[in-house]
Amino acid sequence: MKILITGGKGMLGKTLQRELAEHDLVIADLPEVDILQAAAFDQLVGGSHPEAVIHCAAMTQVDRCEQEPESAYRLNAAGSANVAMACQRHHVRLLAISTDYVFRGDLERPYHEFDSPNPKTAYGKSKYAGEELVRTLCPNHLIARIAWLYGEKGPSFVHTMLALADGTRPELTVVHDQIGNPTSTTAVARHLKLLLKHPELGGTFHLTCEGEATWFDFAQDIFRLAGIKQAVKPCTTKDFPRPAPRPANSRLDNMRLRLHSLPPMPHWQDALQDFLCNGANTAKP
Repeated sequence: MKILITGGKGMLGKTLQRELAEHDLVIADLPEVDILQAAAFDQLVGGSHPEAVIHCAAMTQVDRCEQEPESAYRLNAAGSANVAMACQRHHVRLLAISTDYVFRGDLERPYHEFDSPNPKTAYGKSKYAGEELVRTLCPNHLIARIAWLYGEKGPSFVHTMLALADGTRPELTVVHDQIGNPTSTTAVARHLKLLLKHPELGGTFHLTCEGEATWFDFAQDIFRLAGIKQAVKPCTTKDFPRPAPRPANSRLDNMRLRLHSLPPMPHWQDALQDFLCNGANTAKP
């Protein structure tokens, strides 16, 4: 299969390159390819004739999105529209990556694919706008929402924790009142590879690792599995004010995987152990 990956040099894009290495890959990323240049991107899709496009390119720095909302909408919404229009024009299946931030984060249970989004940050609003444009402009689409992502070379929470545990800090303080699903790029890439084999499936899927944790829990397991002795102290979100509010509940329920009898995502602790123990060279900052 010929597959075009936007944002192919990013953290998820690099993992997709590895996991999809047996396919004919077209890597589209800056500076060579800019999805904001609609005509040029359309020409790339028309000239390369991919059977599928995996759209990873996005502005994902949450605080920067809050400070530069127009930039966020430009890339996450208008850029996604350009990708969707090119895919529709050239009859290409589109797999678009989205985020848990499309939800408000105040539900008492994990969000499933049939819950109505209600984002409260510029990042979440711009990504949800991108989702809606994909739905409208390219019927042959699949939207995959992911959360708390880490992968090869980062940047990610895993890489930040490993960098901070350099022996110069007796204790680290980590938020304990936000909960979510730590998710590896490898787990996401392998399930996207599976979904590529099911062209009959469309709509929205959640692809986060099973199980849940707070950032404090996540940090403790990172150090335990990496064999690092590092003291960690829990704190609250109010102790670390940020420009963009973080959702208290980022948990996603992969209901549609179950409804279609597809294999579940791995448990987050198993995925983290695989990343730290079997891919330690890629985990180093």
